[in-house]
Order: sequence, then C-alpha cells, then structure tokens
Amino acid sequence: MQGSSYLSHFGLSGEPFSNAPVARFYYESEQHKQALTRLGFALSGMKGLCIVIGGIGTGKTTLARRLLDSLPDTEYEAALLVIIHSGVDASWLLRRIAMQLGVVEPHEEKLALLSQLYQRLVEIYQAGKKAVVLIDEAQMLATRELMEEFRGLLNLEVPERKLLSIVFFGLPEIDRIMKLDPPLKQRVALKFRLEGLSRESTERYIQHRLHLAGATTPIYTMAALDVIYDATAGTPRLINALCDNTLMEAFLAGQTQIDAPLVLEVVDNLGIDPKDYEEAAGDFSHEPAPPSPPVPAATTPKAAPKPAEKAPVSAAPGKPTLAPPSAPPAAAASPVAAPRPAAAAPPPRPVSNPVSNPVSNPVAKPPPAPVAASAPPAVTVNMKAPAPPPKPTPKPQATLVAPEEQPSPMLSAFETDDDAPPPRPPPKPASSLKKTTVNLDEIDSLLAQIKKPIG
Repeated sequence: MQGSSYLSHFGLSGEPFSNAPVARFYYESEQHKQALTRLGFALSGMKGLCIVIGGIGTGKTTLARRLLDSLPDTEYEAALLVIIHSGVDASWLLRRIAMQLGVVEPHEEKLALLSQLYQRLVEIYQAGKKAVVLIDEAQMLATRELMEEFRGLLNLEVPERKLLSIVFFGLPEIDRIMKLDPPLKQRVALKFRLEGLSRESTERYIQHRLHLAGATTPIYTMAALDVIYDATAGTPRLINALCDNTLMEAFLAGQTQIDAPLVLEVVDNLGIDPKDYEEAAGDFSHEPAPPSPPVPAATTPKAAPKPAEKAPVSAAPGKPTLAPPSAPPAAAASPVAAPRPAAAAPPPRPVSNPVSNPVSNPVAKPPPAPVAASAPPAVTVNMKAPAPPPKPTPKPQATLVAPEEQPSPMLSAFETDDDAPPPRPPPKPASSLKKTTVNLDEIDSLLAQIKKPIG
C-alpha cells in the first residue's frame, strides 16, 4: 500500500515506469520508427525471413507487440510466439505455428502436419491475406534442427510469392545461431539492430511516460536526467527500473523534485551498470574461441612423442642385434621407475612410455656402445661363414684349416670350450678370414704343383 502511494504524492494516475509492455506507454523513438517501417515493407512484400537484434532491455518485445498490433486483420493472418524455454523441439514448434495460423487439430505425424499447414497457408493466400509469424526470444531456438524447420517453412510458396513470412526478435546471439544453417542465413531479407536511446531520446522517453501517467509539472532536473542516461546507456528497461525507484525514494524523503544526488544514491543501491548487460548479451556474431587450457593439453602430448618415436630408429638403423638379452634389460629397469613419479604433473601418455623421452631416459643412448663391440663380430662371422661352402672339393687340408679359423670367434663368444685352438683375438675376425682365404689358395697351388710330377 505504501509502495503505490507515491502516485498521489506526484499527482499520477498510474505507474509510468512499469516494465510490463503496456501498449499505451509505447514510445516511438526514431530507431523504433525505422524498424517498424522496414518490417512493414518486408512483410507486405512477403519477402521471407526478417531479423530484429537488440541487447537486453532494448525494447524487442515491445516492438514485436507493436508490430503485431500494426498489422491489419483484413490483410494479415499474424501470430506472435514467445519462446520461454530452450528445450523446444521441432514437432512442438510446428504444431504451435499451425495452431496459431488456424489449423484445427494439428496432426502428430510430421509429414501429415506439414501437409495440414501447407493447406492452411494456401487457404490464407486464396483469401487475399498474408501469413506472418513473429518469434520473440528467438535466440533460444539454438539447434540446427529448428533452423532447418524454418528453412522448410520458408520454402512453402506458390508461383511468384511465398506463403509465409517469419520475423525473429532476439539477442545478438542470433547471428551465431544462423550459422548453423547457411541456406537459411541466405534467406534473410531484412536485419535491423536496436541500440540504446540517445540522450535526447532518453529525456523524451521519461517525459512521455510521465505525461501519459498524469504528471503536470517537471519531476526530474536536467542533472538528474544526465545521470539517468549515463547510468543506463539509454536502455529502456534500466530507465524504467531506475525511475520507478527514484520516484519511491523521493516520496519517502518528502521531495517533489528528483535531483542528481538522489539518482546517484539509487544507482548505487540497485548496482546498475550497463556494461553488465552488454557483456551478458554479448555479440555472438563470431564463433567463440576455444578455451585456453585444452590447447596446451592437446599440443603438449603430440609434440613430445614425435621426437621420441624417431629417436630409437635413428639410434640403431639396421642393426639386428640392437636388443641382446643381456644389456637392455638392466638399463631399462632403472629409468622406467624414475620417469613415472617425476612425470605425475604432465599428461599421462608421454610418461607411460619409458622410451618416449630421449632426454630423461638413457635407454636410447647406452645400447650403441656395447652393441658395437660385441655384435658386429657375430654378425660378420654369421654372414661370411657360408662363403667357403661354394667349393665342394673335399680337401682335407682346407677342412682342417677352416675349423681353426671359424670356431675361434664362436667359442669365444659363447665361452663354452676351454680346449679351443691357439688363442686369437676375437675382435679381429676380419683379418682371420683373410688369412683363411690365403691359406686355401696356397694349398690349392701346392696341390697343383704336387699333381704335375705325379701325373
């Protein structure tokens, strides 16, 4: 009761700054006038899809209702849908549009429902009217499926004219939503952006509503109007909230005029900051950048394994004895246990592989040294041992000499025979092979000389 008593204090017949969309308090600013003119032209020509974008509290709903009231019933079959939940699906949306346009008992099945809707649109066209659907809070229809349904509805047409026009009213996020369906984005015939009121429009807006509420004398000083504009950035919804509270505070203080200090006090109490609403509305016309944490997390593991996978290949190119059973197990046992506790902070994949980090794991480097000393002789002997067999001649001297040269490195490698022939240095198998070849040639020449006199 006390809250409404400021009306009599200021001689008002009604609340001038209610946030409810009261038609009689509508103030037609220059930009609202332009928006209505452009939308009227697009709808009269049945041009398809129109979009009205505005920040929070800029008057989109008020404009939508004003547009609906301005369409003559004799020329238009129009409906206004206010989306209050983001969980709307395509079937609900199509049935609701069909009901608003006069379809009796909309069918549950989609194809049958579309057939009903098409027949109703043809009836409206044959009656000489234009079908128009206004969608308020259209930014909540943020799915590709819904955008495809709107595109399908806009494709319903007769020769030389579309059967349905659609107008979206919503936050700037609509720009991002339209990217979900590029073909629908190409069908946008008109886009208009609502901004905050200017300083002059803010003053006229306040005076207009006070006058319609019955005020006969100025209530706000010019300094107070300046503060109101600075605090609200010309956003009608914020202007209404601030003016309604200042009227109440002036009544409680016994003031008949509202000055700048009182407005500043109310601004501070309400915590009004237009930047908060700008950030909340945001301009979602561009795709949001990916969050920063996943980027390093995704790139770090990929960068580490690549050099690690190449390191083992380059360390031992083409050496079949790179992993003998004696050396690697001992070297791999110690480094595997060390990296795991130390690498608890980084991503788990690079740490789980003990050979993936050539810097902290010494497994990749130690093998070449021991392998070069012991493995090459074994490889050389195994590969060149088959060389003598091509000579099938059973020569006893050659047979006696070859075993002396061949068993020496093999026995020294396995260390299983203590009665080996005269010790020869194992690391020089190449020279022993050369001597074996020379001895065989000498024996052949000796045999040839012996055979001559015998023959």
